[in-house]
Amino acid sequence: MNPNLSSDRNQWVGDGRRRATAEYTAGREAAARARAFAEADAAALDGLISVRPRQAVPRPQPVWDDAEVLVHEPVGERYRRLVVASSTIARTALAGQFLMITVPPHAGETILLPRPMAIHRRRPATADRPGTVEMIYGVVGRGTRALAAVPVGGTLQITGPLGRGFEFDSGTRSALLIGRGVGICGVMGAAEDARTRGIRTTMVLSGRSAEQLLGRADCAELGVDIVEATDDDGSSDLLTLQNSLRAHFDGATPERTAPDVIMVCGAGVLARLAAELGAYWGVLVQASLEAHMACGLGYCHGCAAPVRTDPSVEGPLVCADGPVFDARIPIV
Repeated sequence: MNPNLSSDRNQWVGDGRRRATAEYTAGREAAARARAFAEADAAALDGLISVRPRQAVPRPQPVWDDAEVLVHEPVGERYRRLVVASSTIARTALAGQFLMITVPPHAGETILLPRPMAIHRRRPATADRPGTVEMIYGVVGRGTRALAAVPVGGTLQITGPLGRGFEFDSGTRSALLIGRGVGICGVMGAAEDARTRGIRTTMVLSGRSAEQLLGRADCAELGVDIVEATDDDGSSDLLTLQNSLRAHFDGATPERTAPDVIMVCGAGVLARLAAELGAYWGVLVQASLEAHMACGLGYCHGCAAPVRTDPSVEGPLVCADGPVFDARIPIV
């Protein structure tokens, strides 16, 4: 037997084993990080969330619409932008509401449950174009992979607008909006309303890197000041971001006075950060929560909100009582 061939084979086998071991270790480490993040997220929301007072403006009646796909394109490395024609929803949707999207079959698979998706932008109909609703989503599983395959010109059944959204109290002069990843989409409707009402707005755009931040163009269009926070440079670290925002709103000029309200969408730890800032400035905080849900209408009772209630009484639901809740640091 050729000793060189035997040596090459042993090297090849050894390399394969090392690669397999490295991949296995990396997978376990990623799973451990995901578990740790989920636990930290749940702990961050403990005692923080409560149902908001009665809405000042009645919610619009949801509709079921077969909406034409007008735009469906990649956004950066991780996301896709989806724009559909739905004049009724574009006209009636409130900031922070969401849709349930029924995903058509793909590659021989049937996607049974619709996917909840925050409304990123609402553009009511004009004389020369229909009203449109825009969403941005990440492709992370079977449902979103199938959704990504829907072509421009196709149709999607959408249900909405759904849920309790963001609200500006009368007299609001300034607002701080905070979003991370696709959570930025959850608060962009509030930026639209702020522009209409003449409210001075600052938005924190947070993400892994500057290249992956969503919403820059939207903020420029809406006249929103931007504070960028990324993992790459450490500016998204919670304590660093909190100190940065305190310095940003130090009261040195009228434009730097503390906001009248904070609105946030993203991880639980981000909602707690917003609540801590709210306590520091003495302002209200509205937090939009994310949850898996099957219907979006409150029928399935599958998206319980992390609100402390009497154990004998069913608690509030993210889809029906939220997704926007009040967030306050609990008094102990």
